[in-house]
Amino acid sequence: MLETYLNDIIAKESNIVNILREASSAIQSIKSINENSESETLIPMGIGAFVKAKILPNEKVVLNLGAGAAIEKDKASAINYLESRIKEMEVALKETNAKKQQVVANLEQGKQEMNHLVQEGHTKKQ
Repeated sequence: MLETYLNDIIAKESNIVNILREASSAIQSIKSINENSESETLIPMGIGAFVKAKILPNEKVVLNLGAGAAIEKDKASAINYLESRIKEMEVALKETNAKKQQVVANLEQGKQEMNHLVQEGHTKKQ
C-alpha cells in the first residue's frame, strides 16, 4: 500500500515539475514578444501539427484559469500571474517532496520490521 502511495506521490511530483517548466517557458516566450513589430511563431494544432501565425505587437495574452475558463491580460499582468502560479507550484513541490520522504522512511521502517520478524521466525523454528 505504501509503495502504491509512493508511486502516486512521484507521479504528482513529476506533474508539478512539468507545470513549473511550462510556466517558465511561457514567461520567456511572453517576454520575447517584440513590442514594436510583428513576429512569427508556430501554433500547435495537436498530434505534432503546427500552423504559422503572426503575433501582433501589444496584443493581450489569454491565460487558461482551468475548468474551461480563460482570461485576457496584458503581457506584464500575464507574467505576474504566471510567476505567482510558479510560487504556488514550488510550495506544492516542497510539500510533495516532504510527503515522499515521509513515505520512504515509513516504507524502510516497515521493511526492517518485516526482516526482523522473518529472522525471529527462523530462529524459533530451529
